[in-house]
Amino acid sequence: MTQAEVTNKALEGEYAKVARRLRDAYKAGAVDPLRDILEPTDVAGAYAVQSINTRLWQAEGRRIAGRKIGLTAEAVQKQLGVDRPDYGVLFEDMRVASGARLKASQLIQPKAEAEVAIMLARGLDKRDATPEDVFNAADYAVAAIEIVDSRIKDWRITFADTVADNGSAAFFVLGDEKKRLAGLDLRTCGMAMEVNGRVASLGAGVACMGHPLIAAAWLARTLADVGEGLCAGDVILTGALGPMTDIAPGDHIEAAIGGVGAVSFTLEA
Repeated sequence: MTQAEVTNKALEGEYAKVARRLRDAYKAGAVDPLRDILEPTDVAGAYAVQSINTRLWQAEGRRIAGRKIGLTAEAVQKQLGVDRPDYGVLFEDMRVASGARLKASQLIQPKAEAEVAIMLARGLDKRDATPEDVFNAADYAVAAIEIVDSRIKDWRITFADTVADNGSAAFFVLGDEKKRLAGLDLRTCGMAMEVNGRVASLGAGVACMGHPLIAAAWLARTLADVGEGLCAGDVILTGALGPMTDIAPGDHIEAAIGGVGAVSFTLEA
């Protein structure tokens, strides 16, 4: 065995320990930042940890429903010292119906953000994918709320922490209004999210990497580069249109996106 193979073997063992730590946190509560193993900008290591847990969850029977894109705002990237977005995996058991109630006991330190979700009619596996390719592969768009939740204490995250922690994904809510992309202005569409009737977040499509389809094309290229692809029927949460907001048991959260629709849920005490 070469020195490189020995090093890789050791790293795999360390990554497996971090993956287990994050899995345990879902039941035992948030853990300290992962900096004892992962440097803040360790892209490869963070995705290796995410992949370990994805494969284990799939083996347990969880079904992938799509992907989520995070860190689409330049200001947030600068805050975490990176120059790129990130992605996480959406599982079918994360899906919440619009208007439904979600038990707060299933979360640790939740926040909510409003997004445009793209539903794919056809798969997309191109290393040079463009927004036009996403447009052609899309079935429709809906308004969405992503419930994010960090397994890292007090949200003291770096880029590596959030990527390893599956992009801080928890649940997602999709609106019932399905809009074809033709004629839909996803760049200048306005977004307003309210918590208990009070405005909590405002934004627009342009806040998501300039356009939600630009974000989705980045995801398609990034997945293709690592030998994965987007599949027909996949959900793509393209990224927040405005600041995420803290939510608490008893809160009712509703978001409206101009031309796209509305979506809501209640965090049950």
